[in-house]
Amino acid sequence: MIEVITFDLDDTLWDVRPALIKAEAAQNLWLETHYPKTLSELGAEDLKRIRQHVLTREPQLAHRISAFRQTVLQQSLEETGIATAEAEWAAKEAFEAFIARRHDVALYPESLPLLEELSQDYILGALTNGNADVTKTPLGRFFDFALKAEDVGAAKPEPALFNHALQRVAGNSSALIHIGDSHDHDVIGANRAGIRSVWFAQQGGESDVADHIIECLTEIPSLLRRLQETA
Repeated sequence: MIEVITFDLDDTLWDVRPALIKAEAAQNLWLETHYPKTLSELGAEDLKRIRQHVLTREPQLAHRISAFRQTVLQQSLEETGIATAEAEWAAKEAFEAFIARRHDVALYPESLPLLEELSQDYILGALTNGNADVTKTPLGRFFDFALKAEDVGAAKPEPALFNHALQRVAGNSSALIHIGDSHDHDVIGANRAGIRSVWFAQQGGESDVADHIIECLTEIPSLLRRLQETA
């Protein structure tokens, strides 16, 4: 019997693009106000080079995207003549401007009523490679736990996030099901951990490895009922 349902967040429960656009704009506004040279002197190729340099120097940041963003910001500030201590402070402030708008998410219209219904009968968890904190969104009250890749040091499709979720059901994989939009991250990651997967394929699609495929979130309650009836 299914006891726990885990969800991916970005592009599963909301469209991530509007939030990222607003977050980037807020970060750039802060930089433009306090350190305008950083924006005016560094172009797209410079930022690409800095990102690659940071990942080469600190590869562990690949799964710690908040720390990665702050480190890239700090390096960018230093390249435009800001001393290290000040650049570190400024990078944190610019990131705070970013993350404050990161949670201004555009929910899919089905998300809130779906989670309200499911939370009556299931334990709900969030598993994300992103840096959104679901508790800071309108959906936060429905979740019993939330895990980010940067919390466990590995991103989906690595099994670490799923293994942490399995602790909620004492390792009983049949008691947990995962729902997400990314075939490569969510479906393959869940399968690697021995967990059933539901691929939220809004544009349709075929898969040899997804246990179930849906095109709309409203399909989830009936799918769960069928699974429980045949358990």
